[in-house]
Amino acid sequence: MGLFYTYLGAIDLGLIWGFLALGVYITFRLLDIADLTVDGSFATGGAVCAICVLNGLHPILAILASIISGFIAGAITGILHTKCKIPAILAGILTQIGLYSINLRIMGGRANLPLTTANTLFNDIATSLHINKYYVTFVIAILFVMIFIAILYWFFGTELGSSIRATGNSEQMARSLGINTDTMKLLGLMISNGLVGLSGALNALYGQATDVRVGTGAIVIALASIVIGEVILSSKKSNFALGLASIVIGSIIYRIIVAIVLQMGLNTDDLKILTAILVAIALTIPVMIGKRKQVSMYKKLTGKEIDKNA
Repeated sequence: MGLFYTYLGAIDLGLIWGFLALGVYITFRLLDIADLTVDGSFATGGAVCAICVLNGLHPILAILASIISGFIAGAITGILHTKCKIPAILAGILTQIGLYSINLRIMGGRANLPLTTANTLFNDIATSLHINKYYVTFVIAILFVMIFIAILYWFFGTELGSSIRATGNSEQMARSLGINTDTMKLLGLMISNGLVGLSGALNALYGQATDVRVGTGAIVIALASIVIGEVILSSKKSNFALGLASIVIGSIIYRIIVAIVLQMGLNTDDLKILTAILVAIALTIPVMIGKRKQVSMYKKLTGKEIDKNA
């Protein structure tokens, strides 16, 4: 039974960190921006949520406050990039560095905040209903995922959402159509980091603690989730809703893989290199599949083999 709860806990974490992956997906895939703000905004979401619940605020309101903090973090990066003309990757790094100090201020100068005495939503519901925390987390996280995927699917189908996607596809073409691409980038970064803040808040409530360094390497984990999900559901890319769902599925699979290798005795210090290897493999597989399809198509059309020495 202990092993069952281990993997159920991995699924719970996959759902919670799935919001982080969705946020990175918006900037990385839709806007074609590598936004490193997320390492800081994830911790900001956790810090804001933690300090709110410790001061007696209801967890749902604390989660909303965390989302707003993510919006603000994304807006800062967006302004640095669009108004100050700082390259997107450098703007994200600058915001991330600044957020470290801000997060420490939010947490009252402490690097870690335990939430064992606070209302953390998951534990309170589990206690009141006499149900295991893992089941409660699973149900609540699934509901959150379904609601936010539905909202994102609707939003990116609107004129405004389509303008954000158009900006990522071809900025020059979007400008020729009269779209204010700077505004679209700013809005996209805000939405992205809002989702990251939500993920940080849920992670803090689930773990009953938050740490100022909790977001370190978060973007790599998010990228792993994205590429794993895209590889598994590569044939469904044309369906935007399934594309969003695949990101969360990728996050769950990543967490299950981590749980399996930890059960096999892997040192937790080696998780980062494992993630790097997973991302490298997942990014390589689509390229190899694409090349194989091209070779197969060429052979089918011409009846000849491609000269590899040419």
